[in-house]
Amino acid sequence: MGKIYGGHLAAKYMKQVQGVSTVFTISGGHIENLLDGFTEYGVKTIDVRHEQAAAMMAHAWSIYKNEPGVCLVTAGPGFTNALTGIVNAYLDNAPLVVLCGRHPLKDDLKGALQEMNQVDMVKPVTKWCATCYDVKRIPEYLAIAFREAVTGRPGPVFLELPPDILFVETDEEKVVMPPKKTHKTSLCPDESAFEDAAKIIDSAKRPMFIGGSGVGMSGRDKDIAAFIEKTGMPFALVNNGRGVLPDDHPLCINDGGFTGVMTGIPQTDVVVLAGIRLNWVMQATKLFPQAKVVRIDIAEHEIDRNRPSDVGLVGDCGQVLAGLVTKVKKRDHGQWLKKLKNAYNAFMISELEKRDTPSDPIHPIRLVSRIMEVFGTDAYYVADGGDTSYYGLAGFLSSHRAGVQITAGALLGCLGTGIPFAIAAKLIHPDKPVIVLNGDGSFGFNSMEFDTAVRHNIPIICIVNNDCAWGMIKHSQEMSIGADRCTCSELGLRHYEKMVEGLGGYGEFVTKDDEIIPAIKRAIDSGKPACINVITDPEATSPATVMFYQAFTEL
Repeated sequence: MGKIYGGHLAAKYMKQVQGVSTVFTISGGHIENLLDGFTEYGVKTIDVRHEQAAAMMAHAWSIYKNEPGVCLVTAGPGFTNALTGIVNAYLDNAPLVVLCGRHPLKDDLKGALQEMNQVDMVKPVTKWCATCYDVKRIPEYLAIAFREAVTGRPGPVFLELPPDILFVETDEEKVVMPPKKTHKTSLCPDESAFEDAAKIIDSAKRPMFIGGSGVGMSGRDKDIAAFIEKTGMPFALVNNGRGVLPDDHPLCINDGGFTGVMTGIPQTDVVVLAGIRLNWVMQATKLFPQAKVVRIDIAEHEIDRNRPSDVGLVGDCGQVLAGLVTKVKKRDHGQWLKKLKNAYNAFMISELEKRDTPSDPIHPIRLVSRIMEVFGTDAYYVADGGDTSYYGLAGFLSSHRAGVQITAGALLGCLGTGIPFAIAAKLIHPDKPVIVLNGDGSFGFNSMEFDTAVRHNIPIICIVNNDCAWGMIKHSQEMSIGADRCTCSELGLRHYEKMVEGLGGYGEFVTKDDEIIPAIKRAIDSGKPACINVITDPEATSPATVMFYQAFTEL
């Protein structure tokens, strides 16, 4: 009768049943046997330099690959380092499977190395968490974890695997290997709710559709397109819904970015919100108090959160829209769309001029425009930073690819996601350019992951929007307490490109407009992970900073 170690059993089950191909991790004594199991069964391991990055890469994997991302961290500080990434995935509804080492079961309450109550700490920010106590039940626990991560509203799960079960053998023939199962949520609203929603939509004169991550996770692009095109609604797709329909769709207002949505939504009389929260980004209820609202969400508690909906449709966004499209009338809102585009383009005149005009110092919007000149829409873009994320949107970083991740973790406001997200995107799409637009502040959080990219030959291109400061904070301080009292917001000129060169990547330092595109092309030609450090206008202040400042002064 064949014997198998617990760690090898876990790896075998994940590879052969769940189809896991890649795990993001850092080595650790408590998890050594599981790491060896990955080697035994051909699971690729991407060993990172900080567990936060491992969780973030697995988070990004779930978006770009449309399957649960997996990270493995060791006990104690390995676990606590990963917490930021876990929380970010929780607030982003990403199906992340976190496997974690633990101190030995036999040493409970003895002061063992890295002994701590990890499960209770992670419980509030996961969909499901547990400790496996029996080596023979490892596949059962893993089956539950993967199923819980994707069922209903997705989210992170956490499974603790003590060395007492990873390093011991069991009879392989006695182990039950549960099949891979995913239970697609198929909630169906009442027929009367469909009819009520259709009446509101049909009566609209100035409607708008805003789709979020729930639209992207639905995986029913054709149903979403059919609804948009039948109703004739202008639409914006944000968060992980971006790219489900291309940005150049004739009804899309993503060309106006944040400004387009903020300009248009107060003028609407009907808003359809699909798979998106009414949180601080949407300013909760302030933007459209007069409009009727139809909300679609897989989580029923979101339907009336922050603002009662006129009609709430609980279910998967694609399934609900497939049902709703049969009830609504064919409409043409071309005149309203034209008026809407004219309105937000009027607000964006100065930004449009900056996009097309060289300047010294380089304006961030011009930098984004130059990036688009090189890569166009057939690429994956990530933006990481405060003002930098705004410029990524307003500066027209756009892609025609589903899952294009413009910002990562808006609800948590989590910086440092850019480089890890870009690495995961490049692993999944090695034939496509992957570009991360990084603020110089946010670059510092996970910049050592360039070592990961070099060791694993993952040629991402990071372009640093370097204003030598925590720009959003600095400009907010200038407005609130005065330019002479800015505190902890200046970073100074730093040669980040040299750091990347020192790690084995490619680096260039850019200060002039005509240097941007040649530097990008040389970075591409190098075939290496690359950092182009672009010095940009330190006085550039985004409208998002002004909005946040005004929001805080209302407190």
